[in-house]
Amino acid sequence: MENQPAAQPQNQEATPAKPKSEKAFVPAILLCFFLGSLGIHRFYVGKIGTGILMLVTLGGFGIWVLIDLVMIVTGNFKDAEGKYIKVEG
Repeated sequence: MENQPAAQPQNQEATPAKPKSEKAFVPAILLCFFLGSLGIHRFYVGKIGTGILMLVTLGGFGIWVLIDLVMIVTGNFKDAEGKYIKVEG
């Protein structure tokens, strides 16, 4: 008789819930879209240091702004406390 490993019970909650930021999604996306090259959306979420860098480099010459815009839209952008900026719902 072969020794087969016992079946592992399926974990119903595979991934823990992501902590949600107090900062709202709509202002973050609008600030990034209209004033992203100045880094205003980063100041809004409390990331002062990278906001200043974006201001000096005009949003990383546009590339950094596009990356942030995609990150916000997909719900993977974090505030200064490491909490996710998410759409309500």
